[in-house]
Order: sequence, then C-alpha cells, then structure tokens
Amino acid sequence: MSNFKVIYEEFKVQGKDLVEKLKALIHEGNIRRIIIKDRSGNTFLEIPLTVAAVGVIAVPVLAAVGALAALVSDLTIVVEKAEAKPKTKDSTAEVPEKDEESQS
Repeated sequence: MSNFKVIYEEFKVQGKDLVEKLKALIHEGNIRRIIIKDRSGNTFLEIPLTVAAVGVIAVPVLAAVGALAALVSDLTIVVEKAEAKPKTKDSTAEVPEKDEESQS
C-alpha cells in the first residue's frame, strides 16, 4: 500500500502568465505531472516531472511552453501532486495496561 495520495489541482491562466505560473509550480517541488489544456479541454502538453529531471528539463520545456502560450490565450494547468497520507490510528493496536505499582 502506498503512503502517498494523488491530488489534482487546476489553474486557469492567460497565455502570457503561463510560463511564470509553471515556474512557480515547479519550484514547489512536490509535483509529479503537469498537463496543459485549452479552454475546450484538449491536452496540448503533458510534462512528467521527477525530482532528478526537474533541473535538466525545465529550461527547454519552459521554452516550448512559452511558444505555446503565444498561440493560445486561455489555458488550464492541471497539476498532479503526491502528498503523504495522514497516519491513522490502527483500531487493532493494543492499549498498554497500567502497572499497579506505577499507580501508587
């Protein structure tokens, strides 16, 4: 069982603000994938991100995204994040019994 849950967030941006928003999202560091869609919901670009690859692919990908932003005005950025699941108490866990000596 995985200790992470996947969360999707959507951001509506204008084409001119796309690159700056992507830079800010990549800087957060907990993003697994970015999907860029037009106002009709068509996917233009899907960028898988890993911790090791972020620095290597960021510059060329952002250049391509900048060219895309010049062509399209209204875009949606879909961000897939992995967050740690909150730890829940196990209902079958044993409750330690109190020592009679420690109560005196």
